[in-house]
Amino acid sequence: MFKMTALALALATAMVGSAFAGDQYVDKTGFAVSGYDVVSYFDLPQSKVGQPQQQPLPGQASVTADYKGATFAFATEANRDRFLADPAAFVPQYDGHCAYGVAKGGKVPGNPTLWRIVDGKLYLNITKNVVGFWEEDISGNLKKSEKNWGGLEPQAASSDKIPSFTSAAPVSN
Repeated sequence: MFKMTALALALATAMVGSAFAGDQYVDKTGFAVSGYDVVSYFDLPQSKVGQPQQQPLPGQASVTADYKGATFAFATEANRDRFLADPAAFVPQYDGHCAYGVAKGGKVPGNPTLWRIVDGKLYLNITKNVVGFWEEDISGNLKKSEKNWGGLEPQAASSDKIPSFTSAAPVSN
């Protein structure tokens, strides 16, 4: 299902880690992270492993910034300003793809409501079941993800059917 092309393999050999993988994943909302405010994740308390996380704030369509080929929406101008000061500190790892999927060698969209911050970095997963698998060995899965990431196809996530989830597309003003 997740084939590496010869070009991707050649490029992966020449490049290291997260230096290569493609643009930020954008879903049908037209926004990265389904329009959730990526800064808001860092202001929420983290739940214990095995417990669901709180919901991040939905962004507003009128408060946005572009980064890595995608438009990010923010709940407030203050959050947008924090983002603009250091975008890489806030964007989800693996360009918004599922961290466990990357550990397994593929690119599938991350669900922005299934998240965890590890060592100051935001990671998304695709389903509640996948969160369980990922959380069984977060550090081991992150090692696998980092090893795999540079060798994955640069195109955005697979167009294969994925489980649906509720999106919080930005609120229009």
